[in-house]
Amino acid sequence: MLELDDIQHILLTPTPAITGRYEFLSFDTPEGGRAWLTALLDKVQSAAEVRATMDESDRWVTVAFTWRGLRALGVPDESLATFPAEFREGMAARADILGDTGDCAPERWVGGLAGDDLHAIAILFARTDEQCRRSIEEHDKLLGRTHGVRSLSHLDLNATPPFNYAHDHFGFRDRLSQPVMEGSGEEPTPGSGAPLKPGEFILGYPDEDGPVLNTPQPATLSRNGSYLAYRRLQEHVARFREFLRDNSDSPDDEELLAAKFMGRWRSGAPLVLAPDRDDPELGADPLRNNDFNYKDMDPFGYACPLGSHARRLNPRDTAHNMNRRRMIRRGATYGPALPDGAPDDGIDRGIAAFIICASLVRQFEFAQNVWINDKTFHELDNEHDPICGIQDGTLEFTIPRRPIRKVFTGLPAFTTLKGGAYFFLPGIAALRYLADPR
Repeated sequence: MLELDDIQHILLTPTPAITGRYEFLSFDTPEGGRAWLTALLDKVQSAAEVRATMDESDRWVTVAFTWRGLRALGVPDESLATFPAEFREGMAARADILGDTGDCAPERWVGGLAGDDLHAIAILFARTDEQCRRSIEEHDKLLGRTHGVRSLSHLDLNATPPFNYAHDHFGFRDRLSQPVMEGSGEEPTPGSGAPLKPGEFILGYPDEDGPVLNTPQPATLSRNGSYLAYRRLQEHVARFREFLRDNSDSPDDEELLAAKFMGRWRSGAPLVLAPDRDDPELGADPLRNNDFNYKDMDPFGYACPLGSHARRLNPRDTAHNMNRRRMIRRGATYGPALPDGAPDDGIDRGIAAFIICASLVRQFEFAQNVWINDKTFHELDNEHDPICGIQDGTLEFTIPRRPIRKVFTGLPAFTTLKGGAYFFLPGIAALRYLADPR
C-alpha cells in the first residue's frame, strides 16, 4: 500500500491551482537551510492531506532539493554518494545528452538555474490571485527573518486566458495522458494503460521489474521520495502562428497543421479519433479522449504523423517496454497570453513543467534523447520533435498522406529552453530528517 500520508501531494494529487510561484533558493549555511525548511514543515501537504481537504484548501506548498542543496543542508558525504550519478551531476552538466545546445544551452539559462548555488525550490500553488499573494508575502517574510538562505530567482505562474490552467500558450489542452499507480486509489481512463507499479515513480516500492534495491541511503531519506526534472520552455507564439499562416491556404488548414504538429487538436481531441476536424466534445471527455492506439488504428501516421509531439512523448503500443518509460507531468504556464493576430511583443511566455520519475536516466533522459531529439525516431530521416525538440533550421516535419506525403523543411524553433534542474522530492518524514538530522 502507498503511504499517502508520507508522500508529497504533487506526486499523486494534482490541485486546482491557477496561479502560483516557483521560488529558487540558495543556502549559505546549513543552519539557514534547515531553519527555512523547519518553518515550512507544517505547510507542506501530503497526498492524504490534500485529498481530504481539496475543497477547502486554497494554497499548496511543495519543496525539493538539488544534490548540492542536500549537501548544503549537511547531508553526510556517504549518503550523498548513494544518489545516482545523473542527479549528482545535475541537468546543466548533462546538456549534451539532453540536446540542450545552441539557444537552449545552460550558459543562456536565466534565474541562476545553471549555477552551483541552486539548492532548493519552493513550489507555491494557489487557487486564486489573492491566495497567491498571501503565499508569496508569507514566504518573503520567512526569507527576511532567516539568515543563511536567500532567493536566487522566482517565476510567477498564471493560467492562460481565455483558456484555463490546462492549456499552453499555443492554445493546446495539456496533460491529457497521465499514468496511474497501483494503490493510488485512482482508476486509469480508457486507453491510458493498466496501473503501473509505484516504484516507477516513488522510491522504496517495487517497479515493473520487481524490488528496487539501490535506493539512496539512509532509507529514511529516500523512502517515498522521487525525482523532478524541471524544464522552463519559452513558447514563441507569434512564430508558431506565422509558420501556420505561411504554410496553409485557409484558417481550417492552419488548425489542421497545428494539430499535425501536436498530435491532437487544441481541444485535446486526438487525431487518431478525429483525423479531419476538431471535436471539442471528444476532447473534453476523459472516457474517450485517450482511448486509442497507434499500431492498429494508425500504423502509418495518416491521422497522427509519426513524428508529432504527442506520438513521440507517448508512443503507446508502438514502443518497446513502454511501462518503464512513463512519467508524471505537473506544471503551469507563465507570462501573459499573446492576443490573436498580435505581432511578437518580446515578452517571455511559456510553460514551466516538472517531469516526475524514479529514474532520471531511464525515463526523462531517454525521452529527451531518443524520443524528442532522435532524427530517426520511427524510421524518420531528418526530424526532431516539432514542438519541443532542438531546431536549427535544417530539419523537417513529414505528414504522411496519399498519394504523396507532405514534407515541411526548415522548421524554426517554436520553443526555447530557458532553464532546468534536477531536484529530489523527499517524503514528509524525509523532510523532517533533513530539517533535524541528529
